[in-house]
Amino acid sequence: MTLRQRKFLPHDIPSWVDGGAVYFLTLCCKKRGLNQLCRRNAAEVIFEAASFRQRMHRWHVHLMLLMPDHLHALLSFPLPEDMRKVVAGFKEIVAKRFSVEWQRDFFDHRLRIGESFDEKAQYIRMNPVRSGLVANLEAWPWIWPPDIGADTTCGGPSGPALPAT
Repeated sequence: MTLRQRKFLPHDIPSWVDGGAVYFLTLCCKKRGLNQLCRRNAAEVIFEAASFRQRMHRWHVHLMLLMPDHLHALLSFPLPEDMRKVVAGFKEIVAKRFSVEWQRDFFDHRLRIGESFDEKAQYIRMNPVRSGLVANLEAWPWIWPPDIGADTTCGGPSGPALPAT
């Protein structure tokens, strides 16, 4: 019996979509079930790489949450940025700086008219609770909402230090 090959997913932003549309992205590690991301050093690398791309106007991070073997993000890409290339560059730098092994592709979903940004953000934030990793979302340190500011407990580049693991 031959195993089915996963098709390459198209990540082209259609020409009729305005710049600034919000995308729900999921990036998975190659080795599922292994904690590669929810560690202090890995999180610092990931959040700094995300922050750098934001400062370079390659994307805008509305929310990024790390799980042990994948991450979820709500991102916007200014036109004419190529989502596939921006995400590939992010994955490459994280892989080089912290030896994270990523799956070759990623999942994206553009939030459409009528889809609630707040509902998607809450779905992402509740992921560690649904997975049984914490009892409440406030206890999860591996989240970076950069727009909230430096006084948050997000652990991002402008936030406080991440807890030791």
